[in-house]
Parts: sequence; structure tokens; C-alpha cells
Amino acid sequence: MASTDTEKLPYYEIGARLRKACVADARAIQALINLYAERDEMLHRSLGEIYENIRDFYVVETGEGEIVACGGLHVVWSHLAEIKSLAVKEPYQGCGLGKAIALACVEEAQDLGLKTVFALTYKPEFFARIGFKVVDKATLPHKVWNECVRCPKFPGCGEIAMVRELAPATEEVIPPAPVRLALPLIE
Repeated sequence: MASTDTEKLPYYEIGARLRKACVADARAIQALINLYAERDEMLHRSLGEIYENIRDFYVVETGEGEIVACGGLHVVWSHLAEIKSLAVKEPYQGCGLGKAIALACVEEAQDLGLKTVFALTYKPEFFARIGFKVVDKATLPHKVWNECVRCPKFPGCGEIAMVRELAPATEEVIPPAPVRLALPLIE
């Protein structure tokens, strides 16, 4: 990495790029998630789960092709999505990678027409810095708790529920140009 521990450079200045995940990234995503799952900081993900949900994920890739961060947006209901499995390799923490992924997820949710994005987290200060507010877990729909029963900490989980309400998309409506057909004249 180009910076020292005391001076972290933004991810784009260290040659890393944010992109949507592809199938070839699945094993790296799983390894990164399960590293933190071993520390009880998030749920384990099987390789099958990663493949099934690969379109949910964003990754940050270094110039050398290493996946150093991941996270996904999972649509839960017609108005609601979750940011999940947000993980950044330790040497790259503090460079804005997690923030870039989380904000990409928020932007995607807005593009999809969703009204609310939530996260279940042990790091509420991170999500608060990007506009999320703490809410009572009971305010989230029961469907949200599907995965919680797999957690070794269930039902005594200490994760904090946070939501970010999204502003309605404001697209500038440009009227279509008149169509002029170039048809051959038939005499």
C-alpha cells in the first residue's frame, strides 16, 4: 500500500477502483467476509450464497487485481434494501473504501426507486457519518430477520439497526425531439 499507517490516502489515489462484482470475484468476496465472520463481526457466507447474490455486490480492486473491500445492496421489499457484508481489509481501512461502497449502494437504491436503506451494524459511527440514523430493530419488517436466526449470537445480538431515508429521485424531464422519418417518396 502506498501510504503509512498514520497517513491514509483515498482509495482512488492508491490505484484502487470501485466496481460491480463479477463471478470471478466470488472466492475473494467470501474470504474477506468470512475473515470478519470468524471474529463474530458479520455472518459467514457460503460460496453458493455469494454466487447467488453476486449482482448485489460491489468490490474495490487494487491496481494489482486484489479485492480489498466488498459490500452489497440486497433488496428486501418494494421500498427497502439492506447494505450487507461490508468489509475492508485492515491495511486499507481509513482510505474511504467502505464509504465508497456504502454510498454506491445508497445511490443504487435511489436509482431503483427505493425509499429506505438499512444496515445492521456493530459500527454505528461509520453509518452515522453517511447519513444513517439509529432506529429500534422492531421498526424493521420481520422479513429482515431471516438471516438472524443463523447468527450464533441470536437472539442476543448487539447489532444496531440504522436507516437512511432516500429523497425521491428528481430527474429532469426533457421532452423528446420531434421524429422526422426519412421515407422514400413513392410516386
